Amino acid sequence: MNNKYEMVPTRDGFGKGVIELGRENKNVVVLSADLTESTRANWFKKEFPDRFFGLGVAEQDMMGAAAGFALMGKIPFACTFGVFASGRAWDQIRVSIAYMNLNVKIIGTHGGISVGPDGATHQALEEIALMRIIPNMTVIVPADATEARKATIEAGKMKGPVYIRLGRSAIPVITKSDAPFKIGKSDTLREGKDATIFACGQMVYESMVACDMFAKEGISVRLVNMHTPKPIDRDAIIKAAKETGAIVTAEEHTIYGGLGSAIAEVVSQNFPVPIKMIGVKDRFGVSGEPDELFEYFGLKPANIVTAVKEAIALKR
Repeated sequence: MNNKYEMVPTRDGFGKGVIELGRENKNVVVLSADLTESTRANWFKKEFPDRFFGLGVAEQDMMGAAAGFALMGKIPFACTFGVFASGRAWDQIRVSIAYMNLNVKIIGTHGGISVGPDGATHQALEEIALMRIIPNMTVIVPADATEARKATIEAGKMKGPVYIRLGRSAIPVITKSDAPFKIGKSDTLREGKDATIFACGQMVYESMVACDMFAKEGISVRLVNMHTPKPIDRDAIIKAAKETGAIVTAEEHTIYGGLGSAIAEVVSQNFPVPIKMIGVKDRFGVSGEPDELFEYFGLKPANIVTAVKEAIALKR
């Protein structure tokens, strides 16, 4: 990681954002399935103890309770690790929350392989796909803690179910506090004409490093922070396909069903161009330190550089 940036976990952004929401709106409540400190739900609990509800190790029950709060006019934020929220409680989210289009916000922390030593059982690599396929569900993957705070606030203001994927590890804060953030609208961080990288979460930073490497080689690469895999910014994708002719997607997630799949769906139906996907390739995670795992699974800037060059070669 580059020490010129402040290093903060994206879950901290949620902790700050939900407190801001709580001060603005007394209907905001927070539910936790035991992992209160790990998800930063304890920050809200400290300031608003009467609006915090601990459900214990009972993720399915928490989703049902969140649905009940929403039916009573509250704005519940249900917090647990992403692997438990998306997997263990998927049926409750689908039937009790999304089917009725209830105003429930689901906070899934510790997403991806950057969970590190906790290993495969706790490394959520499928939850973007699991949440994206549910009707009515909005899915947000912030690039850093600053964006996570904004995403939390905006999610609390919109109606309907939202899933926000957050991380455990401290990562570079690359976005500005005064930069606009709109759910469903991507943010172009670098302009370029030879290819476009679409990234989300920590992979936005890794892609920034890759773009710096390209600059030394005279390759012009556009970088787009696609923080909302659903609803996805179709206009930005089609525009990039037409103007740059080659696309690379980068996500800390399986390449099946996540950001890469979402972008490929748009490109294939509107303006087909070569696409290469950076992500975990059809396997479970393993235990290790986050940086070691990014190297092991091929999620480093050098891997992005290779993929972009391959995509550019295909368009020729």
